[in-house]
Amino acid sequence: MKYAVFAVILAAGPACADQYTAVMTTFARDSIVGWAEAPVLIEEIVAQNAEHAGLSLADIDEMDRQWRNQVGQGNRPIVEPVLSNPAADYLRQIVEESGGIVTEVFIMDNRGLNVAASDPTSDYWQGDEAKFTETYGKGASALHIGDIEFDDSTQSYQGQVSVPVMGPGGAVIGAMTVGLNAEMLF
Repeated sequence: MKYAVFAVILAAGPACADQYTAVMTTFARDSIVGWAEAPVLIEEIVAQNAEHAGLSLADIDEMDRQWRNQVGQGNRPIVEPVLSNPAADYLRQIVEESGGIVTEVFIMDNRGLNVAASDPTSDYWQGDEAKFTETYGKGASALHIGDIEFDDSTQSYQGQVSVPVMGPGGAVIGAMTVGLNAEMLF
């Protein structure tokens, strides 16, 4: 029942959408930007950027295909390293401490490939999606607010907020996406 009511609110139009955007933007500026500055995240992204420097688009496509095939399986040689590193532990801590507001968090390298995630994402390569293209390389103040949508994996309405991750010297080295439970924000 609450999902149906929330769907009606979402369908109310631009005024409601603007309200959600304002709340998610404030949450991003007050919390998410600070999380993206964690040294453990920066270290993992810098390491993966170096490791993936020579990948071709064909390599990335193959890794993405393998990831999608491994999600939900027992043997997950591409997925497990993203879920079992110190940065992933930090991201899970964010989710746990959020009181239900944060549904998922993941970080991407300079190619848009997952580096660490609180939970498996549906794909490995985010580089062709707005969460990456609207934040990576757009400067320190870049922010992408996704639409509020029903997420099957969390069984809740959520919006994704993405910010760049800055590295040594102030250069953008990757991006962070945080799923926010829209029902908890209002």
